[in-house]
Amino acid sequence: MKASQIAAIFAALTCLGAGAARAQSHGVDKLYILDCGQGHADDQSRWSPGVNIGKPLDIADNCYLIHHAQGWFLWDTGVTDAIADRKPGQPGEAGAIVWARPKKLSTQIAELGVKPDDVKFMAVSHTHPDHIGNVELFPHTMLLVQKAEYEWPLPLGLGRFKPEHPVTKLEGDHDVFGDGSVRLISTPGHTPGHQSLLVRLPKTGAILLSGDAIHFRDNFENRRVPSMNVDSAKTLQSMQRISDLLAQEKGQLWINHDKAQSNTLKYSPAFYD
Repeated sequence: MKASQIAAIFAALTCLGAGAARAQSHGVDKLYILDCGQGHADDQSRWSPGVNIGKPLDIADNCYLIHHAQGWFLWDTGVTDAIADRKPGQPGEAGAIVWARPKKLSTQIAELGVKPDDVKFMAVSHTHPDHIGNVELFPHTMLLVQKAEYEWPLPLGLGRFKPEHPVTKLEGDHDVFGDGSVRLISTPGHTPGHQSLLVRLPKTGAILLSGDAIHFRDNFENRRVPSMNVDSAKTLQSMQRISDLLAQEKGQLWINHDKAQSNTLKYSPAFYD
């Protein structure tokens, strides 16, 4: 065999190896959107001070189940499943939102053939009740949460999670599976340890899940800070960071509570890949 032929074969094998490595490193392949609550508020200006005073607002509350070669990952858990058994709903935090659950989180993951112990990692954007309502449906799943959020006490000085729940306390960004496909992004301001999620899907591309760093697009575009946020300056910094990441990744922004946007997306059992 000629030297040129050997070189060509070697080059081809090198390319195949590199392609296989890239495929292996991008182990995320499916993202499911789960309906984790539907809310209604009477005054939108609570989230956009001085604007839309007295305007009613319908709110989505989504959870996201992501499949990776290393296991399942759950982002946010919505309002408690118990609300599904109460009619017509239950007032939310400070009485601002009335919540309903058309379908339980436990039912939706079961319909996908997923058991709670199949979920390897879970993370919450922050610790308001509409995001941590079902954390204890997954008592053995490693919880990834910012240290500042975990240690932020409730008004009576109590913790926000059961102390026996497995937890990894983060201080900044975190690469969940170590391959860059699912990254927690530190976005404080709404709460002390708020975080968002960047997912890189093979076909859909990059999606940034806002949590409550942004409540709806109009707030994002006009840099409006909700009155209940703990730190206005950090909120604005986090909005800018999200904007920079979207430009860098050429990604989509999915705003958790923006019902108008959620109505355009496909819910489980359909998925994004």
